[in-house]
Amino acid sequence: MKLLIAYIRPEMLSTVKKALYAKGIYAMSVTNALGSGQQKGFTETYRGVVTEVNLLKKIRVEVGVPADKTEEALAALQTGAYTGREGDGIIFVQDVSKAVRVRTGEAAV
Repeated sequence: MKLLIAYIRPEMLSTVKKALYAKGIYAMSVTNALGSGQQKGFTETYRGVVTEVNLLKKIRVEVGVPADKTEEALAALQTGAYTGREGDGIIFVQDVSKAVRVRTGEAAV
């Protein structure tokens, strides 16, 4: 089993969800996040004061999939989040040794 963690632009969430749904992947967790990467932030002037904004709003999408669906899920996340501009995001792929469904106690390996 694999866990895919993607940090994407907030406005791309609906596109990412549609891409995952098209691949038959419906289970996901979505969280608001702040962060910085290669995009590095920006400066703005508010009431005459220059402010540096270096933590940008992002969305964290977590998807747990069987090992044989990893490439499909990865492709869906990439195509759904792609705009071609800096700050599109990043996807981490991690191994999951075990997952247990709380309601039934069923274990997925």
